[in-house]
Amino acid sequence: MILFTLLQMDSTAAANAAAAAAPQAVEKSYSMIDMCLKGGWLMLVLVLLSIIAIYIFGQKLWMIISAEKKTNSFFMREIADKLSSNKRRSAMDYCDSLGTPLAMTVKRGIEKVDLSDAEVKSAMEAAGSREISRLEKGLPILASIAGGAPMIGFLGTVSGMIRAFFNMANAGNNVDISLLSSGIYEAMVTTVGGLVVGIVAYFAYNYLTSRINNVADRLDEGIEAFMDILQQENPEEVK
Repeated sequence: MILFTLLQMDSTAAANAAAAAAPQAVEKSYSMIDMCLKGGWLMLVLVLLSIIAIYIFGQKLWMIISAEKKTNSFFMREIADKLSSNKRRSAMDYCDSLGTPLAMTVKRGIEKVDLSDAEVKSAMEAAGSREISRLEKGLPILASIAGGAPMIGFLGTVSGMIRAFFNMANAGNNVDISLLSSGIYEAMVTTVGGLVVGIVAYFAYNYLTSRINNVADRLDEGIEAFMDILQQENPEEVK
């Protein structure tokens, strides 16, 4: 019995010594910055494209929100009151103070108020088209980023795999997984980066396009409302 106990203690001590001598596994972690750096120089291109996309999205969204806030439901009523009071200059100054697409479109109509209804409407539609074009400026760049970023990511994938196979060919019979890891890592990182930038730019483009279409619809409604005001007023008396 004593011999069995001694043998059990020896085996336990040996197991503890073996566990202590065994190398401890070190848990590794990585950050987004480390991942971007591992992606190579193409990641710098993707970062630059993402900054451009964010800038365009923020600028256009701010313009649209500002336009919607300034041209509220009382805008056309204010224009109608000024025109009915023969205050054409005051109405134009009011439009200039707002500077929104609808305000500038209505201002163009006020400038042409002495012409026929068809000419007034045509002038306002042309002004509205110019305002919409101003809002759409920069959207082609955003669309190009949405389509081009994944392609750049795929380019990084191809270049990374080429580097991996080049390292494998140079290693000959001494192929080590560490020779391939860096190239494959670059390939996967650039793919993910390109897809992320492309997807975000794609949704941003569609969202802005939808908001601009809403602005265009409001311009059409504003033109019709202004024409109704002219129908109620005598153009010859508006000075």
